[in-house]
Parts: sequence; structure tokens; C-alpha cells
Amino acid sequence: MFVQVIQGTVPDPPQQRRQLDKWVAELAPGATGWLGSTAGVTDDGQAIALVRFESEEAARHNSDRSEQSLWWEEMARLYDGEPSFHDSTAVEVNLQDDPARAGFVQVMQGRSSDVQRVRQLMSDDPTDWSTFRPDLLGSLWLAHEDDGWTMAIYFTSEAAAREGEQKEPPADLQERMQELETLAIGDTTYLDLRDPWLHAPD
Repeated sequence: MFVQVIQGTVPDPPQQRRQLDKWVAELAPGATGWLGSTAGVTDDGQAIALVRFESEEAARHNSDRSEQSLWWEEMARLYDGEPSFHDSTAVEVNLQDDPARAGFVQVMQGRSSDVQRVRQLMSDDPTDWSTFRPDLLGSLWLAHEDDGWTMAIYFTSEAAAREGEQKEPPADLQERMQELETLAIGDTTYLDLRDPWLHAPD
């Protein structure tokens, strides 16, 4: 899988959503290998989109389409300044249920001294999430440049997620969380998408 993360500040979130909906309606049918996207804007105007393709080649093929270039020219004008991009083929997907049901998505971003170890910890997960956190529908983790990583976590609702945060984690999960903390470089950034825009092919 290939994932591209696009983020920046937007003054008019509804306008950006309309432009994204336009892509889904008009360009998605011709986008080879498109698997879906997760996007949204935080309360303070930070927009982020995680766009998934079957491969980097499929994503590049989509970018080379003339209609894609015209669409992006319109989308780029909606940002306050230049948006940033992170590309990755180092992706881990964990599904407990259908992320399309999510009413709340939290995106975390940070840096690690050992991104490969972080990936291993993310993929080797013995936790029974359906029992421990039924509010958690799944997650998408990816590594990118400069020892960075991005993770999107899908919840049934924000209220359920906040309630679940208060639960005492099982011992194995506590150990992995502690190891992740020792590998962290600097602070982790949290982007709360209270109105997530979730799209996938029909």
C-alpha cells in the first residue's frame, strides 16, 4: 500500500470539503488503484488528508492525469500557504471493525529514534481490542521521512473514545506503550477530526 499525507492550514473548511467531494464524484472513477481517503479539519483550521493507493505506481499514474492537475490547482488555492506532503510505502493497517463507521478520527504525528521498531510494535499487537476498546474500529500507521510517522485512529465517536481513554490498559499494551515512549523524539502532535471525511471506492 502507498499512502500520501497532505496537510496545511485552511481558512474555509467547507470549501475544501466541497473540493474533495468533487474529486470523489468526478475523478475517483478513473483513479487506478485508489483505495480511499481519510480527511478533515481540526477546530483550529489544521487540515489533513491521508490518501491510500494500492501502490506508488498507481498514485503516480493518478497524479499524471491532466484532470488531476487541474483539480489540484483549485485545491491548492484553498490552503493558507503551501501544504506539506509525506509519502510512504511503510504502512501498517489494523482493523477491528469497519473504519467507515467512524464518527471521530484522531491523527497522531511524531518522530522516533527507531521507526522500524515502532512499525514492529504496531504490527505485532496481541491486544483484544474488541473486548478492551469496542469504541476503536481500526488504525492506519505509516512511516515517512526524517524518522517521522503518522497514525490515524478510528473511533465510533469522540465521547466513546474519551471514555475509553480512562480504562486501565492490559499489561502487554502498557509495556508496548512504555517502549514507544522511550523511542519518541520530541512531542507527539494530536489532530482531532470531529467531523471526519471518509471516502472509499463504491
